[in-house]
Amino acid sequence: MKDKRGLLTMCMKSGRMVLGMDLMKDVCKNGTAFAVFTACDLSEKSLKEVRFHCGQSRVKLYPLGLTMDELGTALGKRSGIIAVTDKGFAQSLAKGLEPDEAL
Repeated sequence: MKDKRGLLTMCMKSGRMVLGMDLMKDVCKNGTAFAVFTACDLSEKSLKEVRFHCGQSRVKLYPLGLTMDELGTALGKRSGIIAVTDKGFAQSLAKGLEPDEAL
C-alpha cells in the first residue's frame, strides 16, 4: 500500500482530488470525477450514500484498504472519501483494486 500512499500524496498536491462527502457529490454531479475511493472504516450509512451518488453519475467506486487515520497521515487531512478528478491518477490508484460491485 505504500505506493498508493505516495500516489495519493502526489494527487493531493497536484489539486486533482477532493475530500469528503459534499465535494465528492459536487464533482460526481458535474462530471469531473473519474473515480471515488473509500476508507475501509467508512460507516455503512456513508458508504451507502457514496454508492448512490457514484451509481447515479456512473463513477467507479473502489475500497482503498486504508483506514481514515492512515489516509489522514498520507494527505494531511482525515477523510474517508476521496474523489479523483484526473484520469491518469484515477487509473493508477485503481490498479490492483477491485471496484465496489454494489453499484
